[in-house]
Formats: sequence, structure tokens, C-alpha cells
Amino acid sequence: MGKMATREAYGRALAEFGVDERVVVLDADLSKSTFTVTFKKVFPERHFNMGIAEGNMMSVAAGMATCGKIAFASTFAIFAAERALEQVRNSACYPNLNVKVCATHAGITVGEDGASHQCVEDLAIMRAIPNMHVVSPCDGASARAVIRAAMDTPGPFYVRLGRLAVEDVYGAYGDEISFTLGKANTLREGTDVTLIGIGLMVQQSLKAAEILAQEGISARVIDMHTLKPIDVETIVKASKETGAIVTAEEHNIIGGLGGAVAEVLSENAPCILRRVGVKDIFGQSGKPEELLVLYHLMPEDIVKAAHEAIAARK
Repeated sequence: MGKMATREAYGRALAEFGVDERVVVLDADLSKSTFTVTFKKVFPERHFNMGIAEGNMMSVAAGMATCGKIAFASTFAIFAAERALEQVRNSACYPNLNVKVCATHAGITVGEDGASHQCVEDLAIMRAIPNMHVVSPCDGASARAVIRAAMDTPGPFYVRLGRLAVEDVYGAYGDEISFTLGKANTLREGTDVTLIGIGLMVQQSLKAAEILAQEGISARVIDMHTLKPIDVETIVKASKETGAIVTAEEHNIIGGLGGAVAEVLSENAPCILRRVGVKDIFGQSGKPEELLVLYHLMPEDIVKAAHEAIAARK
């Protein structure tokens, strides 16, 4: 099983799909970290280093979009979702322009950079903005599919990408996978409990399902790659068929995947829900693997939540 950071897959996808001359890429002086440098090497005339001026970058991207371009604006999640929020909202989303905000280094697995760079609020912020699509791929193959979908779908996107190399779920980068924007992928069938993951927590959910299987518990695993528009049908089906759901995200449990699933359940098919994620606290500096343990984002934490949900259902 291979490993690739979704940010690296993003850069490769830009270079691959950049043959479309409508594609322009803007970066806030982080092109080696965001991997937009991969696009720059192939199409230097359509790569723009905007410097450490993220708000301006979003406005320029919006301006380019008004001229028929598909504008990919790239920086770290903390800067894309929070420093440049006003420009993302007013310049890109309000006029519903073709701006793709691709934010790398999201979540606590940014690691040693610490709390100031560990964005755990971005999904909540971005899904609250009208017209915005919000997507978070779990591996390299799905990141490639997400960038293709973003190119082919008019309107603004927020694509959440990670720093850490993660295990393949769908196969190696370049593999054609089943991907439909707004339609979750069921990776494993189950009848006792449903585990819904996003980003690298999909891998953790699959590992948790293996542990549960050894205990005689059948766990369904869903990759909710698109947070907005969310797949209501799949969530309702899981609620009715398993009666217990656990969400898993590398994000604050307030306003992200857990909050979105809770909204769907409360309006359509209530069931027992447990949320695994960052418990409304800031991150801290440390190795990514150690932080996943510290913030209770391991397969064992999902297993524990699954037991609690099953017990509460009974």
C-alpha cells in the first residue's frame, strides 16, 4: 500500500489537468509546500506568486475568474480560511465565481508548526458560506478526482488538503476511481454501526472497522469526501439500517463533519451519534503521529465511540 500527501497529489493534478488553458494557479509564496510548484514547472506563464498577501490573492483569483479563467488559489488552510475569509466570501462566493480555494496543511497533523498553523475550524467556516462547495479527499487518488471535479463544476470550492503522507484508500495516484461530488462512498458494508470519516480519518475509520470485526461487530465505513453539499440520502440510510453513527474528523467537533451529520439526522432520521474529533481546543506543537494520539484521533478512539453508540442505542 502506497502513501502520498493529498497536497502532493493536488500539485500533480494541477500539472496533469493544466493542459486546459483556462487554468491559472495563484500561490501565497508557499508553492513548494503547497506543491503548486509542480504546475509552475510545466506552465510557468500561468502560475502567479502573489506573495504573503492572501486576501489580495483571493481577490485577484476572483478577477481572473470573471475573465473566464478557472482560478486555483493556494495557501495553508489557516490563511485561506481565516486570514482571507472576507475576500473569499465577498469576492468569490457572493458573485459565485469559479475560484477554487485549495488549502493545504489543514488539521493538527501540520505537526511541529503548532497551534497558530493547525487549522481545525476551516470546515465549519467554509460550509457556512453560501455557494461554497466543501470537499476533503482522503488520499492521492481521491485528491486527483476532487481537482477534476472542481474544474468541471462551476462555482467556488474549498478543498481541504493535508501535509502528512497518508495510506492509499482507493489506489495509487492516477487510478480512475468512482467519485461523484456530493455522493459519499461506502467503503465497507456493515449492520451494527456506521463510521463516517473525512480526510485522513477515513483511514482511521477503516482500521477501526477491522478492530470491531475482530470483536464480532459489523461496522459500515463511509467516506464523506464532500461536506457540502452533503449526501443526505446515504446518512439517512445508515441511520435507518444501523441505528448508530460515529463521525471522525481531524477538525473541531463543532461545526464540521459531526455537526453536519447531526443536522441531517435531526431533521430526517434521528439516531445515536458520537463525534470523534478535536474537542474544541487548540492544537500544540508535536509530531503528527503523537498529536493524533494526544487528541484521541486514533482507530481505538473510534472503536470506543462505536461501543458507546451501540450501547446507547440499546
